[in-house]
Amino acid sequence: MEAIILSKDQYQELIGRIDEIKSTITEKPKNPEDVFLDNADFLQLMNISKRTAQSWRDEGKISFSQIGNKIYYRMSDVQTLLNKNYNKAFKKTR
Repeated sequence: MEAIILSKDQYQELIGRIDEIKSTITEKPKNPEDVFLDNADFLQLMNISKRTAQSWRDEGKISFSQIGNKIYYRMSDVQTLLNKNYNKAFKKTR
């Protein structure tokens, strides 16, 4: 077994880094209203084309923010879109 000797400063730096990692891991997850998706993430999440996303924006189905040519969607707006178009399962009768 090999022993590693650290100076007090090195030890303190190591402990500080471990504390940073711990706080990052245990950090409270962001509220969905705080999360923004860019257009590429939105297309991938919804599995749709650019044209479909454009149509949804033009028809007012999804709210968005635009900075220059870049489009962003709030995750809460995506959830609202899905909730508005939610259909409960139904039992088919024969």
